[in-house]
Amino acid sequence: MTDSDVVHIGLQAMLLSAKLGFPILLVALGIGFAVSLVQAVTQVQEMTLSFVPKLIGVALVLLVSGHWMLQETVGFTRDMFALLPQLLD
Repeated sequence: MTDSDVVHIGLQAMLLSAKLGFPILLVALGIGFAVSLVQAVTQVQEMTLSFVPKLIGVALVLLVSGHWMLQETVGFTRDMFALLPQLLD
């Protein structure tokens, strides 16, 4: 196993985690922005008000894209196990 192999595997892992986390973070950001905008307009400054919509939004994203996320993770794991004999040389 060379240094470039380690860097390549690390890069693939970071790209996978970014790809899997992006939809969740994007929805949480959008909902947080919308709730903040509503709070600014109505002058209701309750910190716990944005928690429930974010929780529901993230749960919906996980429900919709969970299968795809699992497929991506299993594919990455299969690739790593297939690469294992080559790395042990």
